[in-house]
Amino acid sequence: MRNLRLRILAIATVAAAAIALTPALAAASPDSLQQFADEAARTGVVGLQVRITSAGHTRIVRAGTAVRGTSLPVPVNGRFRIGSTTKMFLSTVVLQLVGAGTVDLDSPVSRYLPGVLADGDKITVRMMLQHTSGLHDYTDDVPLDGKAYQRIRFQHQSAEAFVAEAAAKPRNFPAGTAWSYSNTNYLLAGMLIEAVTGHSWGDEVTQRVFRPLGMHDSSAPGDNPFIAGAHVHAYLPVDGYAVDTTEINPTIAGASGALVSTTADLDRFLAGLTGGRLLAPAQFAEMRRTLPFSSGYGLGFMQIPLTCGTAWGHAGGIQGFNTFAMTSLDGMRRVEAYATPYEPTAEASTAVRNLLDTAYCGG
Repeated sequence: MRNLRLRILAIATVAAAAIALTPALAAASPDSLQQFADEAARTGVVGLQVRITSAGHTRIVRAGTAVRGTSLPVPVNGRFRIGSTTKMFLSTVVLQLVGAGTVDLDSPVSRYLPGVLADGDKITVRMMLQHTSGLHDYTDDVPLDGKAYQRIRFQHQSAEAFVAEAAAKPRNFPAGTAWSYSNTNYLLAGMLIEAVTGHSWGDEVTQRVFRPLGMHDSSAPGDNPFIAGAHVHAYLPVDGYAVDTTEINPTIAGASGALVSTTADLDRFLAGLTGGRLLAPAQFAEMRRTLPFSSGYGLGFMQIPLTCGTAWGHAGGIQGFNTFAMTSLDGMRRVEAYATPYEPTAEASTAVRNLLDTAYCGG
């Protein structure tokens, strides 16, 4: 369980992890994109897609297949589970509530969720969004792979129960003194949104983000285990066999990672975020504010070091789906990608890293 979570965290910092292996990537030719994509598919990724938008021009690169063992191509605008990339959307909604004066970033969580945390008066909304709360990560205690996961994959999971169980564990550190990525923080963020607005966090994301930006292929699926329309399939190994994990009950991730989207819709989101359509300048500045010890993580929005500089965005992983979303702060350069690895090799991981760096830096 913990190994899978750590693998997901490695995805979230993939651009910083090994880009130094290829210091000349910024000068790579456009053909390198397809080469890296094909290499990833050849060495362990079932299917992948990258969307690159630069100065108003868009290019899409695909490789592999939509379904393992077939020749079905990866759909151009296929849907996929975006995992922790969901956190950018939750943070955006909370910051909209901050802009409206409904929520205060530096007020304690107990102000909005009384009684949920025994020390809720010491953990602020900002700490929650920035992973400096010290809260135990509930995913450490949930079976996320293997046979144990197969037994629960279609069951409804309660965010409140996950939070209660995590809150009963010792804190990783005193609130506000260090940084540790914890999905529990964003289950809390979803609960806060619901408490303040009277609507589910998914409805608020739909009304405040999806609809205004025309993200018609994105959804907060609730308990729906299916992905509508064209989509790729994801897999996890169980006893040496590839098990299709495309269909799951997304409540296992909830507000920390349940959204479904497309690369085109993620591009609309990044363009809307950087273009001022979602947040006022003051709130967008708060989203980008990091701490010396926060590993470049703002409020659901993180710095991603690349060979050509620093991009901003988030990545995610959920049961066989890996997602990457990166943008320049002026929005002129944006990259969105997903991959469905099945026991990826080191060569596949390197190819994906090279692909992402070349996609962002190479044009």
